[in-house]
Amino acid sequence: MRWLVVLLALSLVACTTKMGKDGRTQTTVDVKYLAKSDVDRIADTDRTEVVEGLLLIADKLYKRNPKEWKKGGAVSREAAVERLRQRNSRSWPEFGGLRERQAAALAFSNAYDGDRVAALVYGLLTMVDAAFEHKEEFYILDSLNETKLYNAARNMEIAVWKLGNDRNQAGELFLLSNELDPANRNLSFEREFGRITGLLDLMAKIVADRNGRTVSRSAQAVATMVFLPVGF
Repeated sequence: MRWLVVLLALSLVACTTKMGKDGRTQTTVDVKYLAKSDVDRIADTDRTEVVEGLLLIADKLYKRNPKEWKKGGAVSREAAVERLRQRNSRSWPEFGGLRERQAAALAFSNAYDGDRVAALVYGLLTMVDAAFEHKEEFYILDSLNETKLYNAARNMEIAVWKLGNDRNQAGELFLLSNELDPANRNLSFEREFGRITGLLDLMAKIVADRNGRTVSRSAQAVATMVFLPVGF
């Protein structure tokens, strides 16, 4: 088995040729590039775009809800967003060990009095981490699960619905997002969530096609929107 892996690696070596200072051609070897399939490269880009999109949403939510990053103890909005970027190397005691859908649900709980933006986006980011098997780069021997990606996409839709509908005991939205006032209409949150959802759905379709399967679609009534499991 070991020789087979070595043979595969050698067969996937990419060579690039360029002119050296002495006028001779020089060949360099890039093992990493051809150790990736087209699907792996798409997964790399897709994951990066989804994560950056969620961090952009976090920044926009903090702009509309500045008290949230202050509740979280951050020194600035930018510092709060950077903490989310470094989510896997930073501790989050305020969530009591919760991740993914349990963490995201805290943002819409009357009992939670911490940084709701952090709870929501941390939950969504860790869902994405789970959907991409906690990897930042993908190679030929790596595999993804289309159902995890599909559920992550649905959770983005659920997050949009909750942002626009879930309210506290005083009847106020837990977090301000889209501005629906005709005089100052702003649907940028919905558009960015829609872009992220599309990226995840595309990745789910690509993975399902590669695995020779179809995406198992789950129906869920809007009135009972509950985040779906991803890291199973």
